Amino acid sequence: MSTDTTASVSTHILDTSAGRPAEGVAVRLSARPPGRHAAWQELGGSATDADGRCKDLPALPEGTTQVRLDFEVEPYFLKKKAEAQQDAPAHRDSGAVFFPEVAITFAVTAGEHYHVPLLLNPFGYSVYRGS
Repeated sequence: MSTDTTASVSTHILDTSAGRPAEGVAVRLSARPPGRHAAWQELGGSATDADGRCKDLPALPEGTTQVRLDFEVEPYFLKKKAEAQQDAPAHRDSGAVFFPEVAITFAVTAGEHYHVPLLLNPFGYSVYRGS
């Protein structure tokens, strides 16, 4: 049995529409202690690297029971769209992004590590507990 008093969290993003990691996506980490109505505490954030990973998310405080990862995906998709339109400017659309952000909330247990990948495309996403 682990003697750790806190859980730990990591994540990465795969853009399934491109079959590549999503680089440069801002990710914020928040934690909540026991109690459904306890206030969220924003702990800080990071951005995904060239491999789509956030390697420097802050540590969770002792007593954390719920975690929220907020992914700011709109700038990523707008940049991707702008790069694609350089070759075909006649096909511009409204520029709207269907999912401007993705928020994932999950429960944690002290001593456990939680790797939560985000599989992302312009019109959908899924998550799972990885290893």
